[in-house]
Amino acid sequence: MNQSKQNLKKVAVWQPYFLGGGAESVSLWILEALVPHYNVTLFTLVLPDLHRLDILYDTHLAQQKNLTVQSMLPPSLNPHQVEWLMANSPPVKLALTQWAVRAFKSMNSEYDLVFSTYNGLDMGRVGIQYLHWIHVVDPQPHKNKGWTRLMMKFSGFSMAQLKQNQSLANSCYTAGQVKSAYGIESRVIYPPVIGKVEVVPWEEKESAFLCSGRIVAPKQTHRVIEILQAVRAQGFDVKLHITGGGGGTYQRSYERKIMQLANKNSDWITVYQDLPYKDYLQVIARCRYGIHCKPEPFGISVAEMVKAGMIPFVREKGGQVEIVGAHHDELLFENSNANAVEKIVRVLQQPDRQMTLLDSLKKQQFLFSTEKFIAEIQAVVAEYFQK
Repeated sequence: MNQSKQNLKKVAVWQPYFLGGGAESVSLWILEALVPHYNVTLFTLVLPDLHRLDILYDTHLAQQKNLTVQSMLPPSLNPHQVEWLMANSPPVKLALTQWAVRAFKSMNSEYDLVFSTYNGLDMGRVGIQYLHWIHVVDPQPHKNKGWTRLMMKFSGFSMAQLKQNQSLANSCYTAGQVKSAYGIESRVIYPPVIGKVEVVPWEEKESAFLCSGRIVAPKQTHRVIEILQAVRAQGFDVKLHITGGGGGTYQRSYERKIMQLANKNSDWITVYQDLPYKDYLQVIARCRYGIHCKPEPFGISVAEMVKAGMIPFVREKGGQVEIVGAHHDELLFENSNANAVEKIVRVLQQPDRQMTLLDSLKKQQFLFSTEKFIAEIQAVVAEYFQK
């Protein structure tokens, strides 16, 4: 690039916190796409450990000269206490999020572009917003009362301003929800699947399932264990690899429950927590199958399964259906353990059908590359500046 840093256009990115999950990965890869071409400032509440995040998500942000990180909290506040309070008190989390909205609006006037990587947002001016889901920063209308209404008034949150932004969505499913909730259109850009998985021949892989993602109650990790226990009871000696971090202090009890279940069944369940991405890739390369019980707006872990050459079994509604492909009905189960077991057993009984499924699933893989994601984000921003 011939331009000096001083001559680059300035982009302000809003991501209020980094507490884990797919939205965090998308934010980091949006930064990865922008920093080679723009002078980028990341506005967040607590300064993140970019070295750690680079290791977890395979990004290269810690040493980028075109990236500045700006805390929106007063320096007198202890960042560890702030994170603890956000994890343990929904009212505090709401208040700090709306503080971040107000602060960002007051600090972004000198930038050429404002970009929310954390859902729909009133940024005080028109910008770009990437939506992982609806009503995340803005509350649902029936919940906008009491403390919530006070905090929204504090930030001066304007739904009219949110609706003027150019919207990106992580799936067609989410785009439909955005249209229904806000009456606005979204351009679908699928999140990136990072890392190249070692190609292990099918016959050398373990007869094992991968359950990936945070170990929190909404992910229904306990149901995965119950389903595979029932599959094993029908004579299939399958293993289970659970990978992912916890969900903060407020989810510790659920995490302990899963660890207790895993310890009781240690002959077939292994739990890996907070793996560096290169180690995670080694785990997923060994698994033949994947399973995911939660309907997702997108489902980055399911995309990783497809990219790694697994056969994933997922819920029949949500963004993960776009990843697996709606035509693969035998991989989509209803909200019942019995139906999941039935679908899994039927596929396990048919080795030839598994080979056909693998060939068909390969066609889905190109949708989720980091190169495709970076190119699409760069194109959206370039088009914005050409208007």
